[in-house]
Amino acid sequence: MDWGLQNRMHRMFSTASTNTVMLAVDHGYFMGPTRRLENARATITPLLPHTDALALTRGILRHAVDPTVTTPIVLRVSGGATVLKEDLSHEALTTSMEDAVRLNANAVAMSVFVGAPHEHESLVHLSELVDQGEEYGIPVMAITAVGKELEKRDARYLALACRVSAEIGAHLVKTYYCEDFGKVVEGCPVPLVVAGGPKLDSERAALELARNAIDEGAHGIDMGRNIWQSDHPVAMLKALRAIVHERATVREALEILTTEKAHSASRAPAATA
Repeated sequence: MDWGLQNRMHRMFSTASTNTVMLAVDHGYFMGPTRRLENARATITPLLPHTDALALTRGILRHAVDPTVTTPIVLRVSGGATVLKEDLSHEALTTSMEDAVRLNANAVAMSVFVGAPHEHESLVHLSELVDQGEEYGIPVMAITAVGKELEKRDARYLALACRVSAEIGAHLVKTYYCEDFGKVVEGCPVPLVVAGGPKLDSERAALELARNAIDEGAHGIDMGRNIWQSDHPVAMLKALRAIVHERATVREALEILTTEKAHSASRAPAATA
């Protein structure tokens, strides 16, 4: 890798833990105003001090993030389909590398749809994006999307999707946690970060997912809804950071979560009669 590309990669990962806590707020590009992300600025601002990288689109970056922010930006550059369509795989590149440079993006990200109707196009677009990333010194993160077919999240499928993405040249890959996740890690020569997916049924479940992923070789998380759809998003993010960067147990993370909730409650303004 060239120096600039290495430097941008390094800035997203902790030197001490070699891991990252990315905050995903790019859901609106195909889901619209998702619950608790309707006002993107209000959701993002209190979480920024506690995240290692922010994953979002150029529209939300320009309109909801202050330009004084120094948090590394992972810019979503693919799109073209919405939840109104049955086939979410019909995506293309929607943001140029030149605009990513203008926005001072630390990395760019796009979905790849292995096994979907538009598999070929998404993999070719990934190849084109990697070429552009190498030219400009910007890392490319491939996101192993599964569309609406969540049952595809098994180790055999994800190992295939991650390995193909790395073979094409992706510098890091975002994927899902699954049973036998270690096999996915073993087959992928670039760092993997794990998505949270839809909001899980408990805070413990989200913390367990993160802990299991780190234990099995992931280099971090890239979560969204399991953080900002929480009733206590800052507390949740701090608990996840303890797992990812300090190897905290789930029990220790839950203690952090409880303590942070109590602090938040004590700082809240008293209700008036």
